[in-house]
Amino acid sequence: MPADVIMPALGMAQETGKVLRWLKRDGDTVARGEPLLEVETDKVTVEIEAPANGTLAGVRAAEGAEVPVGTVIALVLAEGEVAPVADPEPRVTREVEAVAAAPVTVPAVPASSARRRLASPKARKLAQERGVDLDSLSGSGPNGAIVARDVASLQQTVTSDGGGSFDVGTVWRVMAERTQRSWQEVPHFFLSRDVDASRLQSWRAAARVKPGGEAITHTDLLVKVCAEALRRHPRINASWRDGEIMGGRGVNVAIAVATDDALVVPVVHDADRLDLAAIAARRRHIVDAARAGKLRPEDVQGGSFTLSNLGMYGVDAFQAIVNAPQAAILAVGRIAERPWAESGELVVRPVLTLTVSFDHRAVDGARGAEFLDTLASLVEEPAGLVA
Repeated sequence: MPADVIMPALGMAQETGKVLRWLKRDGDTVARGEPLLEVETDKVTVEIEAPANGTLAGVRAAEGAEVPVGTVIALVLAEGEVAPVADPEPRVTREVEAVAAAPVTVPAVPASSARRRLASPKARKLAQERGVDLDSLSGSGPNGAIVARDVASLQQTVTSDGGGSFDVGTVWRVMAERTQRSWQEVPHFFLSRDVDASRLQSWRAAARVKPGGEAITHTDLLVKVCAEALRRHPRINASWRDGEIMGGRGVNVAIAVATDDALVVPVVHDADRLDLAAIAARRRHIVDAARAGKLRPEDVQGGSFTLSNLGMYGVDAFQAIVNAPQAAILAVGRIAERPWAESGELVVRPVLTLTVSFDHRAVDGARGAEFLDTLASLVEEPAGLVA
């Protein structure tokens, strides 16, 4: 049987996805796991991989088309398989339509297609959003490749007197809509606490010297701390859906990552089961993929709690908006030396401010305070978490 290529659903509220670019054409030979196309969803831009080895056929969604999730947009045929003749303008529906037509044999030799201008994925996306023909540009990248700055320099949308508007893509618009909806619909409350980060810094210093290990960041340590706190407080590792509190399927800590397109939240799955090195490796992979526009569908699915760290920007503390339908999000700023009272004396300590935003429908003040107390205790004394 032919293998279906389906428009993925990356969120419960997602209805459609946009086909940005086909990386393969009808008749091309493909391998299982090989990228077939780039899709823009309500969360992020991702690459859709081939579900099987074979020949791509029956492509029925053009570049730029908005397609309902669950729709079959192409087939991958095994050797000797044939594809039905599709309607020139097929109706796109959520259900897979039964197609009965005369078969067409897959050609033995892949069909050739015109070679495209060498360009980065980000440049292609920006050009598509602005209606720029890549063939009209000169590339400043390696081997003459067109990069994002080549497209951006062609069209300046903000005038020198401060008027005009900034271009935003679909991902940014959806992020704005969801943030607004969360702020309007989720009854937020916020709890903050200053903690002594001395032992957290010592933990990081010790972890960084392990030979051959992944470079450890404060974000990695905080993912580990959050995972343990969520394991101890499963009510926080939950979401409010249709009038019910639903427990998370695994402790999956999402990390807020700023990209040129929007804020995205790729996920460290089963973070409570990973050691620090594995968390660091996973964090580096998803952050690099997010900034390169190469996240996979599974990279952004299943988050049960979010961590947002703005410490690298010199921020001391802030309050984050809940990443609905999750029940909570942790916001952290920089570690800064501050006066600290200890045993009746004034000393100087590296201090970190933890601020947790909660959905009051899923978490009450007492449960939120208990969770924050666990977070603070683990930051100040992470013994037992070091791995």
